[in-house]
Amino acid sequence: MTAAAAAVLARGLRKSYDGIVAVDGVDFTVGRGECFGFLGPNGAGKTTTMKMIYGLARVGDGSLEVLGLDVARKRREVKARLGVVPQDDNLDRDLTVGENLLVHAGYHGLRGAVARERRDELLAFANLEARAGANVRELSGGMRQRLLIARALVNRPELIVLDEPTTGLDPQARRSVWDVLAGLREQGVTFLLTTHYMEEAARLCDRLVIMDRGRIVDEGTPADLTVRYGQPDLEGVFLHLTGHGLDT
Repeated sequence: MTAAAAAVLARGLRKSYDGIVAVDGVDFTVGRGECFGFLGPNGAGKTTTMKMIYGLARVGDGSLEVLGLDVARKRREVKARLGVVPQDDNLDRDLTVGENLLVHAGYHGLRGAVARERRDELLAFANLEARAGANVRELSGGMRQRLLIARALVNRPELIVLDEPTTGLDPQARRSVWDVLAGLREQGVTFLLTTHYMEEAARLCDRLVIMDRGRIVDEGTPADLTVRYGQPDLEGVFLHLTGHGLDT
């Protein structure tokens, strides 16, 4: 894949905190329109890698280009073209569902009728039209997660980052979120996904990397990885490569 065709291009990417290496010289390329996954146990470096991509953490060493821009020099420009679904729910509990979207639209310069139109589009996309006037506290976990995804789409981002978007959800709510993400794939949106759920990775990701202790230990399509290591599923591949479980 050429650099021009890449949504994300990382070479020798490294990040340390107080002398502890979180990401240790990783290389990967994400194609435009691709769903690219990061799998690994807690502490593997997935979230730190994501934070460098969307500008919350500064690049340590190596190079990182997002949408053709050097993140180390163009963080503000990169952030304006991304959507982020964080690991922790940070919706405003003092606002309604619709107001959460309007406020976020204002951050991106959308006002008045334009902002209201975008709000309505996203409520329909996330199947939350009937809850537009409800307080966020009244929503189920799955509804809040769909609202977080809708909020990340306000600025029509070219790339969406999702950090463990279905953690803590029951199976029915998780599948509801998957349906929303599948809709994004059909629109050709590029997105990055970290997850602990192997079924989620197999269902959504075109390609993925497996990280352990800050390094990438292998990458490929879900099907290729299971065949390569003679395993029945991705969890078997993970255990084979890392020798320990997903929650370590």
